[in-house]
Amino acid sequence: MSAPQKSPEKSMAELAAEYGLAPNEYQVVLDRLGREPNQVELGVFSVMWSEHCSYKSSKIHLGKFPTTGERVICGPGENAGVIDIDDGDACIFKMESHNHPSFIEPYQGAATGVGGIMRDVFTMGARPVALLNALRFGDVGHEKTKRLVKGVVSGIGGYGNCVGVPTVAGETNFHAGYNGNILVNAMCVGLARADSIFYSAAPSAGLSVVYFGSKTGRDGIHGATMSSAEFDDESESKRPTVQVGDPFAEKLLIEATLELMASGAVAAIQDMGAAGLTSSSVEMAGKGGVGIELNMDAVPQREEGMTAYEMMLSESQERMLAVLKPGREEDGHRIFQKWGLDAAVIGMTTDTGRLVLKHHGETVCDVPLAPLFDDAPLYDRPWVQPELQPKLNHSDIPAPENWADAVMKVVACPDMASKRWIWEQYDRHVMADTLQDSATGADAGVVRVHGTDKGLAVTSDCTPRYVQNDPYEGGKQAVAEAWRNLTAVGSRPIAITDNLNFGNPQRPEIMGQIVRAIDGMAEACRELSFPVVSGNVSLYNETNGVAIPPTPTVGAVGLLPNYDVVTGFSTMAEGDALVLIGQTHGELGASIYLREVLGREDGAPPPVDLKLEKKTGDFVRGLIEAGDLTVVHDLSDGGLIGAAADLVLASDVGVTLDASSATHAHIFLFGEDQARYLVAVSDPDALIAQAQAAGLHASVVGRAGGDAFASRGDKGELFSIPVTHLREWHEGWMPGWIEAQG
Repeated sequence: MSAPQKSPEKSMAELAAEYGLAPNEYQVVLDRLGREPNQVELGVFSVMWSEHCSYKSSKIHLGKFPTTGERVICGPGENAGVIDIDDGDACIFKMESHNHPSFIEPYQGAATGVGGIMRDVFTMGARPVALLNALRFGDVGHEKTKRLVKGVVSGIGGYGNCVGVPTVAGETNFHAGYNGNILVNAMCVGLARADSIFYSAAPSAGLSVVYFGSKTGRDGIHGATMSSAEFDDESESKRPTVQVGDPFAEKLLIEATLELMASGAVAAIQDMGAAGLTSSSVEMAGKGGVGIELNMDAVPQREEGMTAYEMMLSESQERMLAVLKPGREEDGHRIFQKWGLDAAVIGMTTDTGRLVLKHHGETVCDVPLAPLFDDAPLYDRPWVQPELQPKLNHSDIPAPENWADAVMKVVACPDMASKRWIWEQYDRHVMADTLQDSATGADAGVVRVHGTDKGLAVTSDCTPRYVQNDPYEGGKQAVAEAWRNLTAVGSRPIAITDNLNFGNPQRPEIMGQIVRAIDGMAEACRELSFPVVSGNVSLYNETNGVAIPPTPTVGAVGLLPNYDVVTGFSTMAEGDALVLIGQTHGELGASIYLREVLGREDGAPPPVDLKLEKKTGDFVRGLIEAGDLTVVHDLSDGGLIGAAADLVLASDVGVTLDASSATHAHIFLFGEDQARYLVAVSDPDALIAQAQAAGLHASVVGRAGGDAFASRGDKGELFSIPVTHLREWHEGWMPGWIEAQG
């Protein structure tokens, strides 16, 4: 067996370390093979055993998640999760990270993140119908932040807009903890028929393996390995590991893939994502319990003189691998030719249980599949209980000296200010099925299920400052808020996908964050009947030993049986009463008020009572479905002030809040207690009676009317801000920051 050329001064053990394999892992490779690998084989092992592909540090804890439910068709383990949305329809969705590539090359990193997550969805037979993104950037004063924001947003818009899939929701946060490692989490939602879902397991030996899509180049080589290592001062030099995307090729690929599936020729199919041709071929053969032999000479190549090592590890975009049913190769050729895609039969499935690669007439790789697919190293890494922030006493949290100034600091801070500058760059209405998006004022995006009365509600949520101060409660809260946001638009929450973003798991304190956040999320998923059907783990998000705030992002989907029964913020009218459903204790630990007004980030986050969360949400959803509520907003960042300001800005109607009966007005108005909803109604007495009958607390906290956002306290007016002034500050922060010099 010939080995590709390698640097003569480096041993295979040295190369293994360079490729991200620990010494003990390289020893396992030697034990599995019974010999020293060549460079191709070493490269294959290194990417398949990378954190990005194997989940070797998190897999034992991911098993805590509930993954089944009455609507779950396919849970974790495939390219994306699949849920039943009635009438023979299915929704397929997943969220995935492109953090490291986006920090190194923001435009292409973000663009290819969008492209990759769409392929995960349409490779299972779904047409993508909605995109979301969850973005975390560094401090707004940091020298790199503005450039990264511009590049990432441009990349997301450039790719999604060209492909023609609407970007309908998402979130954007700023914090110094992301200065050295931003997060770009992309989510895609697609629709398919429940009886036409495609899976990746190759069913038998003797079938043709077909490559189709774009040609393979040298971009993205060892991208999975790079995404499984922390950054240092030399990270800018890793640009060659970032892929280059072509959204027009992706559009052709979507149409060709769906037509190929409709033809009945597909036995198994897999997109080429992280680790490219290596992961797609290994996973298809491994899941099917067969072997696979590839002829590397047949791989469509974009560059001259490519080695088998380069072809196997390239992460060039817009590529798919399919196993075709016997005799169906000509059908595939006809479809690929119609859509102008490169395509070739590059191999066969075998009965050997091995991955065999031929190049220039020689065997350049011959390894068993089992160690690559289901026998990768798994670690139960040591962890320590995270240091928890103590619960704050109300007496330790002073009221603002200037109320109007405090309100504006909260409403117009980087996390809370309008992100219009971002979402106006996204096509939110292509496909003509978007009902609610970032512009319409609602807790979740909503898209129609085309040709039906149904709608899908979609959201993305995480509050990293909560997770930082208590990973367990913060993990619970991320799931609970996603469930609450779906409920607030009238949908029935079904399932989630997650994107677990953390630092280096080899540090016990970071592993403790991972373990406890998963514990909290899993408990919330069980209590809320909200299973996890897909997800992604992104670790080593740190630079020079400084980790990001723990950020377990939750993407969630809910079903609207009738999309006409949907709620938002914009229809609040003069004279409406604002009713707060849920109890307020005044939780200000890790709050926006504490950070933006007092300059503190301490304190335990608000506790999450999951039984109360479910009881309150089910009550609110029942009123929405009965047609009794049309204006609903969950309470989260900024508490009552944040929620009321959103209603004011969306409806262009003033509000006067009433904190006169509160012992401490600032705790009542800014507290971030969970399991609460703010609604606007014309008859508050009837609503309050219904809530009391259900065993829930509800009270009038304000009135809509006038042209100011204001509040009364026990001694008179606390603040009164003209709506025009509120809008100017809220809308003006981001464009002002983007346009400012420096």
